[in-house]
Amino acid sequence: MTSTDTGLDGSPYQQYLYAYPHKTSYRPLRPRPLLADVWRAEAREALFLYVHLPFCEMRCGFCNLFTRANAPAEQVTDYLRQLRRQAGRVADALGGDAGYARVALGGGTPTYLTADELTELFGIATAMGARLPGVPLSVETSPATATPDRLAVLAAHGTTRVSIGVQSFLDAEARAAGRPQRRAEVEAALATIRDARIPVLNIDLIYGIDGQTADTWRESLDAALAWRPEELYLYPLYVRPLTGLGRRAHGRADWDAQRLALYEQAVATLGAAGYRQESMRQFRRADAPTPDGPDYCCQDDGMVGLGCGARSYTTSLHYSFDYAVGVSQVRAVLDDYLARPADDFRLAEFGFALDGAEQRRRWLLKSLLRAEGVDAAAYRTRFGALPGDDFPELGRLVERGWAGDGGLRLTPAGLARSDAIGPWLTSARVRDAMTGYVPR
Repeated sequence: MTSTDTGLDGSPYQQYLYAYPHKTSYRPLRPRPLLADVWRAEAREALFLYVHLPFCEMRCGFCNLFTRANAPAEQVTDYLRQLRRQAGRVADALGGDAGYARVALGGGTPTYLTADELTELFGIATAMGARLPGVPLSVETSPATATPDRLAVLAAHGTTRVSIGVQSFLDAEARAAGRPQRRAEVEAALATIRDARIPVLNIDLIYGIDGQTADTWRESLDAALAWRPEELYLYPLYVRPLTGLGRRAHGRADWDAQRLALYEQAVATLGAAGYRQESMRQFRRADAPTPDGPDYCCQDDGMVGLGCGARSYTTSLHYSFDYAVGVSQVRAVLDDYLARPADDFRLAEFGFALDGAEQRRRWLLKSLLRAEGVDAAAYRTRFGALPGDDFPELGRLVERGWAGDGGLRLTPAGLARSDAIGPWLTSARVRDAMTGYVPR
């Protein structure tokens, strides 16, 4: 287990642990296992289907996702054709009893597609066995692509949540973050989403942008709240290798303090506006309805990923295709995906095998970094032990005032430091693999 507090004493902004193990710990699987074998012993009645569309109208300066800007139309056509081939092989591997509790279309920007292409994308998802409409469905969009014809397709297929990356309502700040856009375009996109009557609107905002102040941050928060979004995700700015901002000189001695102050300002502002904090990043309006649908547990239930940049999760194996950020490397990985024979999609390519200890750690992290914390009884039912017995180092979070309930629930100060606590709890095995990853 973790033996040092060094990670807790450093910056509160070390790494966003949205998944565990991190994608940079994945390595080529040799021999490549058959998906039918990977999924044979897995529960498949309440899966998460994630479909990845690796295209955007521009590459934001902070973005380190697997995506290509302004792809030629013929490549988009080829991608959808290959995605359907992949879906057929994956569906065969899962068998006829697979069921999906929720679906997400991400990327990239799925609404980069035309309305007709979006209809094709939904057809691929339903061919996998997803009930659309019928289960919670989330789709990512952008100010430039949230058009009435595209939103009509989303609504017709039962989309329950649309997430739009605004980042800042101030044009100068958006440019500083490497996302040139105009507020008028943002407001028009939000109006289009509301006109489509999709139940949940999520707005993404970023804090820590060069030139941002408490006053300008409040202006963006107020502009977002004017739309009464059901959800808000607030992201601290990170500057990563191979991104637009990563190629610039960036960083100030007081940057950590500034980001932490802006975060605390947002927590107070959103709390006063009737929003409940779900994690360091997620805030949900307390009176917002929860879409109906089957239950899905991210700690236990599997995820099926389709597309070049998607990952899939089973109990003991997380897998994907290769990963890159640099423009030329992204194009190389994408070209490789498009050139593959259909039978290649019967196999897992890159991944990380989770032994019993890693499965426990993943379960803990996926719970602890949420505001509700760790359900000790559920953990014991799953693993036959108490979380504190497996992870006695949680007591050090209690000593710092960052956790209560024996280390099973983060305090407000602990939630603010989620991006340090997650890396601190990462295993030595995963950390070593991440350290050995060469950015490309």
